[in-house]
Amino acid sequence: MGDDAVEDREQPGGTGVDPEPRGTGVDPQRGGARTGPQPGGTEVDPEQVEDWLEGDRPPQVIDVRETYEREAGHIAATRHIELVALSAQAGSLDRERPIVFYCRVGARSEMAAQAFRTAGFEAYSMVGGLVRWAREGRPLSPEGGYVAEH
Repeated sequence: MGDDAVEDREQPGGTGVDPEPRGTGVDPQRGGARTGPQPGGTEVDPEQVEDWLEGDRPPQVIDVRETYEREAGHIAATRHIELVALSAQAGSLDRERPIVFYCRVGARSEMAAQAFRTAGFEAYSMVGGLVRWAREGRPLSPEGGYVAEH
């Protein structure tokens, strides 16, 4: 399966939550500069995630892929909680800090973000997932890491 035409195979079922509209992430007072997601939006671009990780108050960034996918390559300084274990681990996440979920192409992370928003968290999904992160030239850990097939 090629990276440009990826259809992520997800867990059956879902969150039962209707998708929320995407935020524009544009601040007109800053000349249209990207500022991150707006209230109600659940998706954020990899560029914004990278900026947040480099900032003074980074969000909690959670990789929801399976262990073999994580071992192949991941975003440095992120936490791994497989999607199937996420609800059991929810208590270990800080409700006072935003959460950005990511997976291979964004479908699993979008389910996670919607479920966590319903539970009262400020939660986002990284649009395009790790495929887009890597395709746009951002680093993977460990050195030589790659995006595993799912």
